[in-house]
Amino acid sequence: MTLAPAYPSAGSAVSSSALLASRYRELGASCPAWQAEVLPPGPPARQGWADGMELATRQGCLDTYLESEALGIRRQYDHIARADVVASRALHGYLWSVSLLMSGPWYLDRRVPWLRPADVRVSLTAGDLAVVPGGFTCLPEDPAAGLPGVRVLPHEEALRGELRASVADLVRPLLAAMGPRLRRGPRALWGMVGDDLVSGIWYLGRVLGREEHAVRAAGELLPGPLPPFPGGADFRRLAGRDGRSYPTRTRLGCCLYYTIRPAEACGTCPRVCDAERLRRLEPSPAMD
Repeated sequence: MTLAPAYPSAGSAVSSSALLASRYRELGASCPAWQAEVLPPGPPARQGWADGMELATRQGCLDTYLESEALGIRRQYDHIARADVVASRALHGYLWSVSLLMSGPWYLDRRVPWLRPADVRVSLTAGDLAVVPGGFTCLPEDPAAGLPGVRVLPHEEALRGELRASVADLVRPLLAAMGPRLRRGPRALWGMVGDDLVSGIWYLGRVLGREEHAVRAAGELLPGPLPPFPGGADFRRLAGRDGRSYPTRTRLGCCLYYTIRPAEACGTCPRVCDAERLRRLEPSPAMD
């Protein structure tokens, strides 16, 4: 599967926001685990929804959001989760989805969206995601470089720095609001942001049949600790049967899923040994 770059055709009157909207719709159609409704600019979040800044600053919005997460865990797993587990699961889901709003256009088109917390909307009861796209930053060779609402940076590393800074700015208010509820400090919280940024790119690569390319791209984006991110992508290889190897990494921030289903901890959880990771990754041997 491939997703072609969303470039304007010659002579077409296309806005930067329309290009991003097109990309988000294509991502939603191609990624089963990710959806984002595209909204026009102007109107505030509709009833039952909150934008990213409201979620971070209005306690009632955050309380409703977490109550919905707790109810969802209880319904899906027949489990009453601790308050910090509920907060961790909710934050992880938000970070992963929002990171793909930023990293998807970067990975596919080399464009970093200009998104503020107020441009991201979430359903307080269903967890659905919506976005109000605007301008973006790109490279000089991008055919959209001359459009209004587009900023040009000189090279790839400058664009990677723009993505890192933009993701940090987008999620910082919610991290400050959620930190006390998770009972974790800044290193663990920013570790979770880095994990979900890398995880989204890795997921997109797998969906598109270009996992190795995505692993390299994520490693170039986070080659090591780069403030505020406390660690890098840090992919490594696991040797399997018949000489085949598989990329894996170990998360810095924990979503605490193991407290809900101990036997089903995430594949990148520090609690999951390499042998178990290989068991999950390798195809089952053919039976005689």
